[in-house]
Amino acid sequence: MTVAGGLYVERCIEPRWDDAYGSGGRAAAALSGAVPGIKLHTYRNTSLEDAEASLKSAYGILVDGPMADREIAFDYFHSLATPKITPRPDAIPRHPTFEVSGDVVLRFGMLEGDAKVSAKVAVYDPQSAFDPRPFAENGSRADKLAVILNRQEARQFSGKDDPYEGAVALLDRNEADVVVLKMGGHGALVATRDGQWQVPAYRSETVFKIGSGDVFSAAFTQFWALEKRSPAEAADLASRATSHYVNTHGLPIPSAEALMMMVAEPVIPGSGKIYIAAPFFNLAERWVVEEVRDQLLAMNVPVFSPLHDVGEGPGEVVAPLDLQGLDECQAVLAILNGADAGTIFEIGYAVARDIPVVGLAQNMRPEDVKMPAGSGCRIVGDLVSAIYHAVWALR
Repeated sequence: MTVAGGLYVERCIEPRWDDAYGSGGRAAAALSGAVPGIKLHTYRNTSLEDAEASLKSAYGILVDGPMADREIAFDYFHSLATPKITPRPDAIPRHPTFEVSGDVVLRFGMLEGDAKVSAKVAVYDPQSAFDPRPFAENGSRADKLAVILNRQEARQFSGKDDPYEGAVALLDRNEADVVVLKMGGHGALVATRDGQWQVPAYRSETVFKIGSGDVFSAAFTQFWALEKRSPAEAADLASRATSHYVNTHGLPIPSAEALMMMVAEPVIPGSGKIYIAAPFFNLAERWVVEEVRDQLLAMNVPVFSPLHDVGEGPGEVVAPLDLQGLDECQAVLAILNGADAGTIFEIGYAVARDIPVVGLAQNMRPEDVKMPAGSGCRIVGDLVSAIYHAVWALR
């Protein structure tokens, strides 16, 4: 079993994270429990020698591959943010393609080059927001191939906006034997020539998004390519493994039996609008509101933001309009930091109308959140988890 993928530096401000994994390193770590001595083929760099040693010590990963000019780093403000990539992707030199062969190969797209694969069974995750390329374009071949894509990649590959039509188009063009299309809170669509199945996403108490897609692809490879489970069963187990990872950061992934014994609540996609209850009286507060709104809109979740949808003004003017907007929402995401009086009032108003509330509370005393917590609001300590729990609260 071989993984071909990037080994990159990752840094995040919230939650604090500073390590070197990348898609290749993380997937190899995820698979190391099932594949002792797993191989990682990647572009190496002298500055990452300690990272290679750490991967070998912790997971038994054997790292090999050509040397590259410099390390690549991903910097995140939070785990759902678009990372700053250093160097810029358009400034990263392209290195010669390296070749990988084996019975089972998991291949990821990479920033500094490409891997040409020859395998009996291959899983391909293009991992590119910029220019995903088809598996066989560089001469890669496999007797049996599964392709794992997000919606944007599927749209670029197939030319279809509808995920079901896109999956069928890829199968019809013989570009894969199995297509797994990741659809966020709607889970994943699994398509073969025998049919289509949808598997759910699963909830978690906390949500750490960095590397979640890497873990899904690694888990699918383990359960489908190595353990010979059906594509639908493998995708469901991969979804459970991903939920476990984003909640714990723990690697390698648990066995199928362990995953099935864990309590896993499927995400049931809801509908409706989320009300953002938050102060916006200084730059820091304004940034949080803008970021929360942007992330929710990126998930195609309708939002009511008093700042954007009503604006500033006298209380007798804006308060009725804010509350009218709250009445039209099905969940509230409240920023409790600072214990703003207006935000606390909006929480009480929502609770009185049986509207679920998720509150983000950081560096606050227990007494400051006693009433919201005691009245059934979910209180969480990090921004990304708050966003996801608010989305999951929609009915």
